[in-house]
Amino acid sequence: MAKVKLSKWDSAEHLKTDEDMVLYLEACLEEAGDDAAFIAKALGTIARAKGMTQLAKETGLGRESLYKALSGEGNPSFATILKVTNALGIKLHAQSAHAA
Repeated sequence: MAKVKLSKWDSAEHLKTDEDMVLYLEACLEEAGDDAAFIAKALGTIARAKGMTQLAKETGLGRESLYKALSGEGNPSFATILKVTNALGIKLHAQSAHAA
């Protein structure tokens, strides 16, 4: 039987455009429910796709702290989330949970 070589999937490699990134985050927001770590990790994936070094410069936060905060293991403050979304060019919108 032939060996099959598998590689680890990295969503960041497939987020090429701003539209890709927004659609990815929207899908993650729908899937996450109340899992804040899932959203933080999704933002981390988008940040890696855009470039973590540039994001660190634009937010004024350390690259290492961003990696940790947006890993899904960290617990970023809402202020950090706002800085990151702003630097990524992503706007957060409120919508009634009852509107479908």
